[in-house]
Amino acid sequence: MRTVRTLGGLWRWRHNPLRRTTDLVEAWLALVALLLILLVAPVVGTLAGGVAQDALQQSVRDQRKARHLVTATVVRELNRSPMDTDPETSSSRDVRSSVIADWTGPDGTAQHGAALANLKVPHRGDHFGIWTDAHGRPTARPLDSATATTHAVLAGFGAAMFTAGLVEAVRRVVVWRMVRRRYARWDQAWDRAGPDWGRTGTGS
Repeated sequence: MRTVRTLGGLWRWRHNPLRRTTDLVEAWLALVALLLILLVAPVVGTLAGGVAQDALQQSVRDQRKARHLVTATVVRELNRSPMDTDPETSSSRDVRSSVIADWTGPDGTAQHGAALANLKVPHRGDHFGIWTDAHGRPTARPLDSATATTHAVLAGFGAAMFTAGLVEAVRRVVVWRMVRRRYARWDQAWDRAGPDWGRTGTGS
């Protein structure tokens, strides 16, 4: 990492007579960037992960209250589409069959319609579980706590990586501008010295 290499030259430049001010500034800039990456990025990641964890766990609680698992009864199987999972290449946990089913919603209303059943070969009268809202309409399975925690950890890690990348990007932009300014000063100095270059007595 260039930041670490530049930082390694900080001590070397301290008393070097060839040291330029920009060399020292660049080294100190690398030190500050490294400290920000090591100290600030983890804090940002922890805070972001904590916020995401609170929000996701609240979502878990809300979904558990709003979604209900009821028992449905197969009326008939719907025709399989070409996009259905191949039963020879998928596990039994991944098998889903499209069926027409009857079920009773949590509010006591009778429901009838299409649903996905965790049955490999559904037959009329087979029972399966289906998640619904309070009015008996099919809905997705509620988010579980472990999955929410995993998402929160990933969010925190992503925030920490983004912060580290942002710090490094800012450092590189500042160094790039310093180098450009240095080259501009060299060009100006060369333009001033150019007409007299190689002449006898130049600089006397």
